[in-house]
Amino acid sequence: MPNRKRTTLALAAALAGPVVVVGAPAAHAEVVDVNYQCVTPIGPKGAVSPIDIKSVRSGGGHKLTMSFQKGVSSSPVELGKGAMNPSAVIEVGGADKGKVQVSGPANTEAIPANTPIRISDLSGTYTPKKSGKVTFTAGVLTIKALGTTTTCTPRNSPGPSLELDVVGPGGPSDGSTGDGSKGGGSTGGTSGGSSAGGELPRTGPLDSAAALGTLGGTVLLTGAAGVLWLTRRGQRPAG
Repeated sequence: MPNRKRTTLALAAALAGPVVVVGAPAAHAEVVDVNYQCVTPIGPKGAVSPIDIKSVRSGGGHKLTMSFQKGVSSSPVELGKGAMNPSAVIEVGGADKGKVQVSGPANTEAIPANTPIRISDLSGTYTPKKSGKVTFTAGVLTIKALGTTTTCTPRNSPGPSLELDVVGPGGPSDGSTGDGSKGGGSTGGTSGGSSAGGELPRTGPLDSAAALGTLGGTVLLTGAAGVLWLTRRGQRPAG
């Protein structure tokens, strides 16, 4: 009976291990409402659009993708396919400072007159200059169409849509990938590369789940070893 009780306690400790050792994720993202006020050729326009910014490790930097969930302006005339070209600025803050220029493809379908202009996903590359926690916030949006330029500026001082732990030049060379996770063979900063196996680490809930599974497997194996030791110890002849 004592041996069975010890075995049960060891298994419980093994399964509970991940809850204790898992820390906070290195990346934090959230959708932020941005109040864009636009200066257009026919007068001021504006709208609030939820903005999402995602990051994917790419060589020594991070590929950023900025997504608009709602249109922020409109045109008095129809915009034919390929007539509208968007671009924007992502403001970098925290441990590093600067701006990231992002751009996207022209509209793939015609946009009817007086209809909110849906902006395609905009992307660009951020290369860390310093190490630490860095924030990324939606900045000025520019829409070029039919020879005109519309500039949309955030007026509600939006908060960051993304936070990352990054490694700049001369940062630690212990295998850090620059986004807080560990990679195989990356030295961080501009000399960093993809993680082991050639797959780029991604930010988001799936990565946290993968890390949880890995840590859980490690603790479970440790717990299993303890179970075997306790079982054998309990079966040892009395001497």
